[in-house]
Amino acid sequence: MLVLLAGIFVVHIATVIMLFVSTIANVWMVGSSNIGTISTGLWLLCNKTCIQLPVSSQDEASLKAVQAFMILSIIFSVVALVLFITQLFSLEKGKRFYMTGAVMLVCWMCILIAVSIYTARFTGTMAYSTNPHHGYCFILAWICFCFSFIIGILYLVLRKK
Repeated sequence: MLVLLAGIFVVHIATVIMLFVSTIANVWMVGSSNIGTISTGLWLLCNKTCIQLPVSSQDEASLKAVQAFMILSIIFSVVALVLFITQLFSLEKGKRFYMTGAVMLVCWMCILIAVSIYTARFTGTMAYSTNPHHGYCFILAWICFCFSFIIGILYLVLRKK
């Protein structure tokens, strides 16, 4: 049981770190141009230097929603980690980590909403570039989506023995 708890804890820490990286780094879409490689994220457009991401007025609300839900997912993931640690030492034997699992599933839902909006609105549309494709931050966000769902379900069914 201790090995299982340690494994879940390590995967949860990795998920939090990957969420930070995928939200902060600017490699959600990558393309090429006559200047070189161009990458865009949730905040900046980068080639050799980075500038604020230019978005049209119709896409601005979608981008703000993606930014907000990714930040919320980080917050809920950190809160779930703190809840897990406190429940680990305060719960009696045989109790389940219901609150931790519920908060982690809310994190999962925030990631799902953010990445789905980004996929629907910004995939394949990248200013000043040809042949755009997804970058590692987009892939990390989907990996965090999977990990947070698995961790959330494990917390719900996990008993402290």
